[in-house]
Amino acid sequence: MKGMILAAGKGTRMYPMTLPVCKPLIPVYDKPLIYYPLAVLMQAGIREILIIVPPDEMYAFIKLLGDGSDLGLSITYRIQKVQRGIADAFLIGKSFIGSDEVCLILGDNILYGQHLEQSLQRARSNQGTTVFGYHVDDPRP
Repeated sequence: MKGMILAAGKGTRMYPMTLPVCKPLIPVYDKPLIYYPLAVLMQAGIREILIIVPPDEMYAFIKLLGDGSDLGLSITYRIQKVQRGIADAFLIGKSFIGSDEVCLILGDNILYGQHLEQSLQRARSNQGTTVFGYHVDDPRP
């Protein structure tokens, strides 16, 4: 199974903080936000990862994560020129995915929980699709 992180959003709700740097590179606690979805993929046993980044941001991601070899990963990058949502990530990653199964996570997702690793492993063994979500009263903010 391969992993994809869609990290190309503009982060407009966080302006002006996201004007000079994209949201997945902003620190949350003691590390850049992108480390959290990356850790989820690693917990799921995924080692081959495509990170989809906005134009003009690829260098910052490469400077932070490189090719992933320091983390025991293989990381490649692609640019999403126009933010067209989640479905576009699969079009951008088509050649990366090939005929393999894939797990997509957003670059600003922080997933945690007591049984997260077991849930990830269970999702890997399922036939079809698994969507992780969390109910909130107002999803707009």
